[in-house]
Amino acid sequence: MKVCIVGASGKLGKYMVRHALDRGYEVVGVCRERSVEKLEAFKESITIIPGATNDREIIKNGVAGCDGVLTVLVPWGSHHYSTGTAQAVLDYAPPGARLVFSCGWHITRDGLDVYPRRLKLEESVGRWIGRLTRLVDIDDQIEACRRVFSSDTLWTVVRGSDLEEGESQGLPVWSRHVGDPILESNITRRVDYALFMVDVLTNDELIHEAPAIVGCRTPSALAHTAAASAKGDR
Repeated sequence: MKVCIVGASGKLGKYMVRHALDRGYEVVGVCRERSVEKLEAFKESITIIPGATNDREIIKNGVAGCDGVLTVLVPWGSHHYSTGTAQAVLDYAPPGARLVFSCGWHITRDGLDVYPRRLKLEESVGRWIGRLTRLVDIDDQIEACRRVFSSDTLWTVVRGSDLEEGESQGLPVWSRHVGDPILESNITRRVDYALFMVDVLTNDELIHEAPAIVGCRTPSALAHTAAASAKGDR
């Protein structure tokens, strides 16, 4: 499998590169030119295409001939960075390619998510800071995901919880809606978020889904597993 990773030089991107290589995939990494040095450890193992990830020609070159595209959607700046990136991937990825996008829990597909007060407050503060500094545009990321949701491509949008560093705990668990008890712990190892992204490439059950994930060893995930096991024993 040939995979393009858009945003390969970031923390999540580098983990995805490693997971993809571990599976024997051919990897093309797209990242900003000033961030190429962050991929130094992989320079002999992957093809690196430097450039802005919302540059349509850069994305066109990066996704050419790929079976899958992993895209880190970041709400940078005030120049439609997320929508530019997402639209370019949707337009230029080969027909039949698996397209996997990363974002946070604040993205909702059907409006049925139930958000804790803290998350609502964080989103409001993020919008206010974004308007003040023009460094972040959450609404642009929301619009990017809306375009993905309305696309007829083979997409999946993976909605990540809060993240932490640490050794892998295994493949995260997921649910369709924020607010479901299994997600209550709201924490995932970043390395495992990346693992989930790469795993989705070969999981057809997640086509046209927007899974919200949480670490598989978190209290809420373990409680869900225990409850399911107890129910099965009855």
